[in-house]
Amino acid sequence: MKIIFMGTPEFAVSALESILQAGHQVMAVVTQPDKPRGRGKEMQMPPVKQCALRHGIPVLQPERIREPEAVEELRGFGADIFVVAAFGQILSEELLSLPRFGCVNIHASLLPRYRGAAPIQWVIIRGEKETGITIMQMDKGLDTGDMLLKCKVPIGARETGQTLHDKLAGAGAELITEALKKIEGGEILPEKQREEEASYASMLKKSLGSIDWTKAAESIDRLVRGLNPWPSAYTYYQNKTLKIWESEPVREECPPEAQEAGSIAVVEKDAFYVRTGRDLLKVTEVQLEGKKRMKVKDFLLGCPLAEGTVLGIRE
Repeated sequence: MKIIFMGTPEFAVSALESILQAGHQVMAVVTQPDKPRGRGKEMQMPPVKQCALRHGIPVLQPERIREPEAVEELRGFGADIFVVAAFGQILSEELLSLPRFGCVNIHASLLPRYRGAAPIQWVIIRGEKETGITIMQMDKGLDTGDMLLKCKVPIGARETGQTLHDKLAGAGAELITEALKKIEGGEILPEKQREEEASYASMLKKSLGSIDWTKAAESIDRLVRGLNPWPSAYTYYQNKTLKIWESEPVREECPPEAQEAGSIAVVEKDAFYVRTGRDLLKVTEVQLEGKKRMKVKDFLLGCPLAEGTVLGIRE
């Protein structure tokens, strides 16, 4: 089929590569404008643009895809279908109706659960055991369109946002090629979403990573894993931000009375244990503000923690 592909981050690259390998004609790639990144604020191309250029595919980067000029440019390609994967802009009803097969989205959850911007991270934070990919026929709502194909992906016990992202990117790449074949052959029966089963995965903010030590260690550990690599879970130590990169909940059989949540219970050579609202959180990798990410063994060489020190206090 003749395809317009819309996507921006690394998640979408696997799908684009898979579509090309399946022999489809990708007439153009639409992605977000280049943005300044890093300390030097150098302009960087989105990963999908980099992939498109490697394959010699024309790239469009409209500031607003809903503007008449962008709509008319896309109309001129005469595409059979638009494939969307983490594009980052909302398509107008006019755009949705341009291709003869409409627009399909590769969504990283089992719809109607976890509609929205950050399903990969929220399924970990909320303790789900499985997630998946849904190929959805797009409509004017937010992830509300008919479901075309699904596949399930288990969530590992120590899954992070990054590892689950990579699993789902691969699953989405496989499922979209299957979906395109079935769409072209008229072999798919769309399924309506059940609104009563819907849930929402809101956009991630840096403030979400602030650790509340009064919560259970298991809940804090899920936050640490879900927000790895971005925006990361953090606390405060000596008025500096301390990111927690690796942790593990540890059962505390006989918790002492009147011990403050966030206090250091035990310091070992390669880990320290923090009291929480229930049980201990074993911390094995951190990053202090202004420093590199490092194992606790190395962190303790420069910052010897004392038992009883309370984390999370900022003056």
